[in-house]
Amino acid sequence: MNAEQAKEKLDALKEELNQYNYEYHVLDRPSVSDYEYDTKMKELKEIEEQFPELITADSPSQRVGGEPLEAFQKVNHVIPMLSLANAFNEQDLRDFDRRVREGVGEEPTYVCELKIDGLAVSLLYENGQFVRGATRGDGTTGEDITNNLKTIRSIPLKLSKEETMEVRGEAFMPHKSFVKLNEAKEENGEEPFANPRNAAAGSLRQLDPKIAASRNLDIFLYSVGLWEAGELESHSERLEYLKELGLKTNPEWRKCSSIEDVIQFVEDWMEKRPQLSYEIDGIVIKVDRLDHQEQLGFTAKSPRWAIAYKFPAEEVITKLVDIELSVGRTGVITPTAILEPVKVAGTTVQRASLHNEDLIREKDIRIHDTVVIKKAGDIIPEVVRVVTDQRTGKEEPFQMPTECPACGSELIRLEEEVALRCINPNCPAQLKEGLIHFVSRNAMNIDGLGEKVVEQLFEEKLIHTIADLYKLNREDLLKLERMGEKSVDNLLNAIEASKQNSLERLLFGLGIRYVGSKAAKTLAEQFEHMDRLKTATAAELVAINEIGDKMAESIERYFSEEKVQTLLTELSELGLNMEYKGPKRSEQSTDSVFSGKTIVLTGKLETLGRSEAKERIEALGGKITGSVSKKTDLVIAGEDAGSKYDKAKDLGIEIWDEQQLIQALEG
Repeated sequence: MNAEQAKEKLDALKEELNQYNYEYHVLDRPSVSDYEYDTKMKELKEIEEQFPELITADSPSQRVGGEPLEAFQKVNHVIPMLSLANAFNEQDLRDFDRRVREGVGEEPTYVCELKIDGLAVSLLYENGQFVRGATRGDGTTGEDITNNLKTIRSIPLKLSKEETMEVRGEAFMPHKSFVKLNEAKEENGEEPFANPRNAAAGSLRQLDPKIAASRNLDIFLYSVGLWEAGELESHSERLEYLKELGLKTNPEWRKCSSIEDVIQFVEDWMEKRPQLSYEIDGIVIKVDRLDHQEQLGFTAKSPRWAIAYKFPAEEVITKLVDIELSVGRTGVITPTAILEPVKVAGTTVQRASLHNEDLIREKDIRIHDTVVIKKAGDIIPEVVRVVTDQRTGKEEPFQMPTECPACGSELIRLEEEVALRCINPNCPAQLKEGLIHFVSRNAMNIDGLGEKVVEQLFEEKLIHTIADLYKLNREDLLKLERMGEKSVDNLLNAIEASKQNSLERLLFGLGIRYVGSKAAKTLAEQFEHMDRLKTATAAELVAINEIGDKMAESIERYFSEEKVQTLLTELSELGLNMEYKGPKRSEQSTDSVFSGKTIVLTGKLETLGRSEAKERIEALGGKITGSVSKKTDLVIAGEDAGSKYDKAKDLGIEIWDEQQLIQALEG
């Protein structure tokens, strides 16, 4: 076979295999057996091996190729990928409809689509060839994940027509793939993913595309950015055209001629949601006619012609089997409900926090009760109420113990507190939790020292105090289960690197009562060195804005303890940094848009993360608080913003999304 014959054969094989791939992964109607598909794929690869110069980017053999990346490259979206405004109830939808009708001056038609709970991505095609794929990122700039997206077999590497366009959609992990992945992770002693959305996002952000390929992801395309495919009059026509090009669109969309039809569609899918093989968290409603979309335009953060209806938290009924107690790092005893396993919002739940004794009493929660549970914010399981009419008389009222379940010391309730505490400083549970807190992301952020590893080191008596972490040696670690040479070296390197952290991380990691990450930053900025802070009096401390009487007394009492002074001396001798490395207060901006403003962060910030956003806003003179009030100047709302967002709307407070925040920080 010469090169010309090889090219002709390859072109025929690629066309066949791409068609088979489309039938299997998009239409779910395979026309050939797996054996026939594999035979043709083998033939294609053999020809490509013989004529490597004929390998093209749209070849089915290139689904997984290339070496792992060192890092993802940034990608600027030609047209920003804006987020959608949210609706949470029927009135929100009617208000949206009223605004649309006022904006276009006539009765609009809508398209309703399922809101897939995955990772938003864009696909760029040039002359029909898939050339680049990217994450949404902050809406303006994302990350190039082309090689990972190529592993999703429902994404065509070549369109049926030579169009140039950017299409947008949601990459997701089907339920079956999610269960299989978590089973494998648990077998390997790894932490399972919390939900399919996290699993999809984590898979597509792997630097090695072979890992993404093993995760069996899927995608639905639902909109366009760059469009050079000729004039169409409506969004529904665009969806049909995307399907015609070989792109996978969700079949469960509907044109609605009125807001009543929209509301009915929403209600129908609230009931049918559990029947799907993938997760949805709402319904997206778009004005169908493109000229109407153009008339309505955009706000700074979202289109005026679309809205996302978010489903309320799903409530389910199950049995409360037992109540388990745990001891936190500050000695607080926390009761946890042990439940008969039940599926809530896409994941199986077996535990739910009961917070404290007062809540148990208030809700009259008893062992063996039938209870209603939900996930607060679709994340944290909680007991909503007891189904009292299903009581049989065998339910047992719960009594909190008088002794610590970990060390047997007497429990006390401090004045003005609802929690019971163990005040034994040598309580093993508190020591272990204190170590877990010290290495956590917002504290010393030691990569590789997760909760399970800390527990293992503690149980093996390799660590007892914070200082012991910095005395770990390679030989002892290599004797532990699941500790290979590479993981041990990585762990020791991460511990060594943490010595250079700025003072505020160490302060927060020490776990001083009442001192959170924000107060730690304030103290570090004010005193700049541990030596000056540890000699400060309560009077000096309370003079600082944001430091109250209780916190000042707690800090003074903490540093007066002999064992604390010994620990700090030991940490300093071990090489830990004791200085503040951030911008001094005198260097902070006083003329930024954040200067002097009280700001609340709510929801998930995908690009920055809460901690980084907080640090950067405070460096520009803003004040971050935890609750919305009339004194709040600005609310930054990320994904799944909840009650704080609603309260800000009610109070008429300015609300930004993450894209606006990033633009302001960069400006």
